Amino acid sequence: MLANYRRLFAVPHVLSLLAWSLTARFYMPGLMIAVTFLVEEWTGSYTLAGLVAGAFTLGLALVGPLRGRMADRGGTDRLVLVCGVVFSVGLVGLLLLPGVLWWLSVPLALVTGLFGTPANQVVRALWPRLTHGAERQAIYAAEATTQELLFVFSPILTAGVVALAGPRWALLMLSVLALLGALGFARALRRAGVTGPAPTDDADGADGGEAGPRRSLLLHPALVVLFLMCLLMVSGVMGMDLVIVAWANELDAPHYVMVLASVWALGSLVGGAIAGGLRGRPHLVRRCFGSALGVAVLVPFVPPVTHLPTPLLITPLLFVSGMALAPTLAAVMGRMGDLAPARRRAEAFGWMSTAMGTGGAVAGPLTGALVDLMGIAGGVLSATALVLVAALLSLFVPEPRSEAPRAPEAADVPGTGRDAPRVPPVHGAGALDELR
Repeated sequence: MLANYRRLFAVPHVLSLLAWSLTARFYMPGLMIAVTFLVEEWTGSYTLAGLVAGAFTLGLALVGPLRGRMADRGGTDRLVLVCGVVFSVGLVGLLLLPGVLWWLSVPLALVTGLFGTPANQVVRALWPRLTHGAERQAIYAAEATTQELLFVFSPILTAGVVALAGPRWALLMLSVLALLGALGFARALRRAGVTGPAPTDDADGADGGEAGPRRSLLLHPALVVLFLMCLLMVSGVMGMDLVIVAWANELDAPHYVMVLASVWALGSLVGGAIAGGLRGRPHLVRRCFGSALGVAVLVPFVPPVTHLPTPLLITPLLFVSGMALAPTLAAVMGRMGDLAPARRRAEAFGWMSTAMGTGGAVAGPLTGALVDLMGIAGGVLSATALVLVAALLSLFVPEPRSEAPRAPEAADVPGTGRDAPRVPPVHGAGALDELR
């Protein structure tokens, strides 16, 4: 099962690009915690804190497609650097803001959010250029799996700094990490030689180079279905996170939040690691319905349907439920990379980020209303319905066309390699001549 990973990380630059892209977005899960504590300290209102946190999310969602188009045109290293510098400066400006001027934090958060790192969409658009077949599925699974680590460790680290030194120092830490991550990711892009646009004759992706008039990606039915799936799935998953918080609050035991959320994330880690080692193309429909089933089985074991002596009794079921999350996300990202036009993949993943941000924004009020009306089970039912609709939409996503046979790598050809004389690259391979 580890063969896919061994081949994958033997591909030059894949490991450094993955590691630095994750570092560049390490701040994301912890940012809401630091901002919430800071604004609540200023105003005493969680509503106003949520308003500022929402401004960050709105800024990130608004510019996803635009930054994707910029990345598709080339110069991704400069794009990442500019966004990293401006975003870090914006966070420093926020932490230096006097409390009496708290209202300025809303427009400042919105503008700062516009420059949030594009590392996720940039690196996801690169995988089809760097990997092939089973390796490509493995890297999408590896990314979806390791991204779960961010949602475990970033909040813990941020909350720890808030507790020890206060929210201003937590924001300073996140700004430094965002800047260092952007610098490292830009350097990794340059070393890999993938800062330019995708080759025009790239055979991957629907429409290849997309000859003819340029049309909006929202006019590609398959991509629109994938965008809607992302919106619904993220809304369901974020809804479950809110359900866990609500359940712990009802029991007046906030420590349960970290335990239940960590078990769910751990299940996702294990599921993603296993999925990345499987051979063959992932079955998108099967994984989507597996995710829906994984959420649905929780309904009979939460109040008011069942009042367990302790929520810890549901942790084995939460672990099994979480195992479907990362594999499903990996399958969706892989299908996006397969179906998006080769020269517009970063834009496609930008729309995907926007859809996910929208889904996260929808999750809060929808899940909260159902929890108020029907209890914890209502929130789980809401998450189940959202993920189930996403699974039904997966039935309308076409299979990608078969890939062309892969040319041998330089390391496999006698007389080639690092110490061999340089040979001219195959047309369309650009700086990645060692991979094709």
